[in-house]
Amino acid sequence: MSIMLEVTGLKKYFKVRDGYLHAVDGVNFSIEKGKTLGVVGESGCGKSTLGRTILHLLSPTAGKIVFEGEDITNPSKHELKRIRENMQMIFQDPYSSLNPRMSVSEIIMEPLVLQGKLGKNEVREETLRLMDVVGLAGRFVNAYPHELDGGRRQRIGMARALALKPKFIVCDEPVSALDVSIQAQIINLLLDLQEDLGLTYMFITHDLSVVKYISDDIMVMYLGQIVEKAPSDELFRSPLHPYTQALLSAIPIPSLRNRKERIIMRGELTSPVNPKPGCRFKDRCPHASAECSQDQSLLKVSDDHFVACWKYDSL
Repeated sequence: MSIMLEVTGLKKYFKVRDGYLHAVDGVNFSIEKGKTLGVVGESGCGKSTLGRTILHLLSPTAGKIVFEGEDITNPSKHELKRIRENMQMIFQDPYSSLNPRMSVSEIIMEPLVLQGKLGKNEVREETLRLMDVVGLAGRFVNAYPHELDGGRRQRIGMARALALKPKFIVCDEPVSALDVSIQAQIINLLLDLQEDLGLTYMFITHDLSVVKYISDDIMVMYLGQIVEKAPSDELFRSPLHPYTQALLSAIPIPSLRNRKERIIMRGELTSPVNPKPGCRFKDRCPHASAECSQDQSLLKVSDDHFVACWKYDSL
């Protein structure tokens, strides 16, 4: 398999009153073509910032982004327009990510019109085709977002993301605002589109059950850094980082007999503003020791399993 996206040492800092907030801090990973990388972690860990920085909705502070062998870290305006045709995003909130003053067809048409490659009739035909692809009935062509439910709104966002025929899509918690039954429909639609169109996904979520279902590999983030990365099945079977273990222990099991022990994380969150060296989870980790005050990069445990923990082999 060839590599679609490779990220090296990516950082995104925000200037605040007391210094710099390290939202994404030295992230390294790659995604193979046609695969899905799940990115998980609690709110505020930098998942969405990572996705937006890769797509240049936010400018990177440092690091390198390579897409299909091309360095796109600092593109010109002309290059960015070309890149955006191949890299798109499905946003988390289907309510605020759509222009309420535009109809369904106008929202989906907009990227096609801005691209300027199709005539007026061709744009309309392509819009109807995209609506059909994502399961939106043609009767909604002149409807407005407020007239539709959350599932249909998210399908509009998906059609808009697919309009320019991208190769890579960042799915930023695309089902978190939807009912469970609608979540299943959207997830299955994403999987069908991936198979039919050969898409590559970066799937951001805090729902571990969803990420296991859709992802080939999973990357766990904590306060801007990667703490573990492994194939989906292996991560669930053998989590190595204490934070990953705590996350997985929180997944509910629909059984009164087979209850598992919940790992409760105690202690204060490390501040992401000018963080001190060392593991950022150490103040909440029951296994922390003096060596955890030293920085630890990802260690290769097996062919595809990486973990950033000094004591992973003794847990």
